[in-house]
Amino acid sequence: MANAVMAIQVLPEADSTKEMLRLVDVAIAEIDASNLSYEVGAFETTVEGDLDDLIKLLNKIQISVTKSGAPRISNYIKLSYAPEKHILTTDEKLAKYRAHNEEQQG
Repeated sequence: MANAVMAIQVLPEADSTKEMLRLVDVAIAEIDASNLSYEVGAFETTVEGDLDDLIKLLNKIQISVTKSGAPRISNYIKLSYAPEKHILTTDEKLAKYRAHNEEQQG
């Protein structure tokens, strides 16, 4: 069971928007390879898992993005940790809003 949720915005230094987006895709590929539950958003990606796994993932993102050509990477991170209590999942937090959006579209 996940005991932590992290929202991460990856901002690699790049010479163009195209290159920046390529480097962000490298970060998202690293998140995908972690096999942790995640959701990509317009400004940040939310990842759920064990705190230790999330911290290891942060390191992997830094290494992957810089090895892929970013001379520098900045991140904005929000982290919620509940070692002994249930931590709300992304689905639990967003279910009513997703249902509302489906009603609006449908």
